[in-house]
Amino acid sequence: MELKELLASEAALPSIPKAVALLLSELARPEPDLRKLGQLIGTDPALTTRLLTLANSAMFQLSRKVSSIPEALAILGIDHLRSLAQAAALGLSFRTVPGINLQQFWRYSLNVAKLARALAGTVRQNPATAFTAGLVHAVGELVMHMGLPAEMAALNLQLLPLDLRRARMETRRLGFCYADVGAGFARKWQFPDRIVDALQSQVAPFDDGVYEPLAGVVHLAAWRARAKEVELDENALAVSYPGEVGLALGLDIDMVLQQDPLDWSAKTDLGAFV
Repeated sequence: MELKELLASEAALPSIPKAVALLLSELARPEPDLRKLGQLIGTDPALTTRLLTLANSAMFQLSRKVSSIPEALAILGIDHLRSLAQAAALGLSFRTVPGINLQQFWRYSLNVAKLARALAGTVRQNPATAFTAGLVHAVGELVMHMGLPAEMAALNLQLLPLDLRRARMETRRLGFCYADVGAGFARKWQFPDRIVDALQSQVAPFDDGVYEPLAGVVHLAAWRARAKEVELDENALAVSYPGEVGLALGLDIDMVLQQDPLDWSAKTDLGAFV
């Protein structure tokens, strides 16, 4: 399948069941807490893409595009949020993606978002936008596994989806990778150009004279979270650190490692949902 065909498909991304249930429960209250709604949506890449797609749709005719969950919640009314949550609930029968451990994927995505938000503050990028970009940066991997199950199964025999070398192998075998797919869908979903560009350039943020600092932030956050998932030791961390990206942003490996989430989300915010 060509990239164009894949992007023409409908990406029915799976949501975290408990996050959807808690979201519906909060929305059923007489006065839902917007902060709690934002926290629930912010654990789930699929809910976040639904929210931003709706906020950036022609329905609201905004003068500029929305790039963060708080901005989107300020625009959408409770009725729109209820419709969004109900639509997500209808899709909960879709609970598996061939070749993907969804619990690991959700945990990893949230860790990347948290790391991207922390790193953004040190390099003068918008932390809320960085959180969004980090949370949705790997949705292209889900889409590829849903749309190209045989090809992905063959790749998974050689490299697991969260391997640090995954994007390059996908490009070598297929002519495109999860970053291309994610950026294509983000454009289709009418996400802000900054997020589309960050997703597109996340694998090689500063190649060919392009300077995409948000892509660099996502790249470093993804490196750290992937290294955590595959349990790299100190030596392997040092060897695999993307030094050129860090140099461009003025971040050395120690500065990046200092941004580690204290709990790596496993036992607290995400552990309650999966």
